[in-house]
Amino acid sequence: MQVQLNPTGVLNLLSKLEVDLLQASSSTERYKLFRNCVLAVLNVGSHTDSSSEIYDKYQDFDVKLISRERGIKIELDNPPETAFVDGGIITGIHEHIFSVIRDLLFIYQRHEPTEDELQITHMVFDMLRNASALPVNTDPNMIVCWGGHSISEIEYKYTKEVGYQLGLRGLNICTGCGPGAMKGPMKGATIGHAKQRITNNRYLGLTEPSIIAAEPPNPIVNELVILPDIEKRLEAFVRTAHGIIIFPGGAGTAEELLYLLGILLHPDNQKQCLPVILTGPESSADYFKEICQFVEETLGEEALNKFEVIVGDPQKVATTLKQAMPKVREYRKSQGDAYYFNWTLKIEHQFQMPFDPTHENMANLNLSLNQNKELLAADLRRAFSGIVAGNVKDEGIREIKKHGPYQLHGETSLMEKMDTLLQAFVEQGRMKLPGSKYTPCYVVNK
Repeated sequence: MQVQLNPTGVLNLLSKLEVDLLQASSSTERYKLFRNCVLAVLNVGSHTDSSSEIYDKYQDFDVKLISRERGIKIELDNPPETAFVDGGIITGIHEHIFSVIRDLLFIYQRHEPTEDELQITHMVFDMLRNASALPVNTDPNMIVCWGGHSISEIEYKYTKEVGYQLGLRGLNICTGCGPGAMKGPMKGATIGHAKQRITNNRYLGLTEPSIIAAEPPNPIVNELVILPDIEKRLEAFVRTAHGIIIFPGGAGTAEELLYLLGILLHPDNQKQCLPVILTGPESSADYFKEICQFVEETLGEEALNKFEVIVGDPQKVATTLKQAMPKVREYRKSQGDAYYFNWTLKIEHQFQMPFDPTHENMANLNLSLNQNKELLAADLRRAFSGIVAGNVKDEGIREIKKHGPYQLHGETSLMEKMDTLLQAFVEQGRMKLPGSKYTPCYVVNK
């Protein structure tokens, strides 16, 4: 099958120079990344969390940019048939493909790699602005939802109910755009929005190239933004959020929580108004006890006070966040900050710089309790990020096959705490999708 597609969004109107730049960048080393992300988008709704499985299944897939005087077209060779209905590509998938081009080929040309904190934040802002993901004249209403891609049916139904309650209250949803706890809140919110006859509903999905194939965008996402790496993706989450919900999850959810706590523990962020709620069904109560115990024993009681735990009460979760929105608005207003992007949130260098989860880097992490809590949170975040890479990211899986599991070293008491938490994730089936056998990609050396 061969299909040609017309552009959508900002790519609908390009100058000749911009067309030439796109054409040139599609034939560079970035092409493989571009091709893999387009393939991932074409697999919207697929039930796999292995990027290599998707790449191997569609080895004969190819994508080309065709230059025209009036713009570009995209040509797909041998795309997955599930992306089409009666010979026509599904509209949402069509839009997402051009989101890939916009973010991977178009916007990247504006920014050189940098270690400057302000420049990194500007890049995150520029990508979100270019994707029209920062509405200007809107009161705070964006709720970021984090949680695992591999969760139980009871937990999934709970995330849908929370999303439904949020939708009834006119709140929008932002997630990592994959399955599980990333899909449930969006799906529930669609019903809540429909009942309230809300038509400008937003289901914002933030992802990055190395995770998008393992977690293809779910079918509900109507705004897709692909950030360059996990660190910029996380920064995009916390700067666009007016409130954050964390559902049960595995290593990736632990990474997100540690990132958030590391930032909120910074002295400059003590007055930040950003409500954070950990929630799940009654059956997940033990999960939250384990998470809270780990946080308290590693980052201290101050970190525990940065969030609230609500178990088994979706309506309370939604009501709490809805009631917090005026406070968020007043705080932003008092600081002269934007409602659509939290500029005043202080994010230190160690939370912005990309971490490459090589075996050497994982082994050299400073996993010791005898250090500043923000620095400990940063290295704990990196450790869990590496485990995510070894579990589901193509390059991480290949590294594990080549060199064996990651070796984590550190203070004995901290290693025991990490091992206990990770073992609980494994036993609860939070590392891989149900039906697939999980072999740990790490060894915790006590």
